[in-house]
Amino acid sequence: MTNLLAAALAHAARGWHVFPLRPDDKRPAFPDHAADRCAGLDPRCHAAGRHLGWEDRATTDPNRIRRAWTARPYGIGIACGPSALVVVDLDVPKPGQNPPAGRDRSVSGVDAFAALCHRLGHPIEPTYTVTTGRGGTHLYYRHPATGPTLRNTAGALGWLIDTRAHGGYIVAAGSTAHGRPYSVALDVDPTPLPDWLGRLIAPAPPPTRQAVTVALDVDRRGRYVAAAIHRQVAHLTAAPEGRRNHALFASAVALGQLAAGGALTDADVTAVLEPAALSIGLRPGEIARTIASGLRVGARQPRVVAA
Repeated sequence: MTNLLAAALAHAARGWHVFPLRPDDKRPAFPDHAADRCAGLDPRCHAAGRHLGWEDRATTDPNRIRRAWTARPYGIGIACGPSALVVVDLDVPKPGQNPPAGRDRSVSGVDAFAALCHRLGHPIEPTYTVTTGRGGTHLYYRHPATGPTLRNTAGALGWLIDTRAHGGYIVAAGSTAHGRPYSVALDVDPTPLPDWLGRLIAPAPPPTRQAVTVALDVDRRGRYVAAAIHRQVAHLTAAPEGRRNHALFASAVALGQLAAGGALTDADVTAVLEPAALSIGLRPGEIARTIASGLRVGARQPRVVAA
């Protein structure tokens, strides 16, 4: 347990956000339920007024880390998104595992990645490297400071090559899984993710969305907008505990579409939803972040109410 605590603190000292994994396992220790089954009974979910998954719980706080890893010999997970990491996961085939039809029959992910780099004319620069429990390799890179947010990929670069970024985590060095240790193979600072590699795993741009226009006379236009506001406030105030933050987000998206179409302003949406959210127990900081997020999503699909 002392070694796990020391490793968790060392990872956090690099700015990597860690969270507990089940002892000798790859699965998160907390929470014990999925977002769609959150009833708000978990102490941290209850305090936040919404579901808190492993990514939300990841931390660099030494005090929280000490409390967790002195309680049980948890494994160590690193949340890639909050840690600004992109990790290239080079696996080894499991017994009986064969490549999909048409894929390179590489012996390992390391071989497949080396072949990819050679084919595209790019060297493999030294970076922080971990040997996994099954003999695979994790290459740690810094997430680009600009450009699209990178997320997990599976097989996009080739057979036995996955990547972990926002929304993903990796088992950290110092942990074990099924009795097999994860260990540091090269202890240097992660290098920036190569541009060419970032382009290969970047998400496709979202399709351009056209505004939806609803034609009404002036009086009906006002009634239409008022009814939409009433409907969203009713939806929000009726939300059960554990779903209230999600309901606020959904209402902000719906009214954000009208704001993007010119029927409301962002300030109008906040003025309508904020008191309702406060009345059901959500916290001011959380309300502001959720409304802002909903408005951004709603703006992608404007809804125009034309007179």
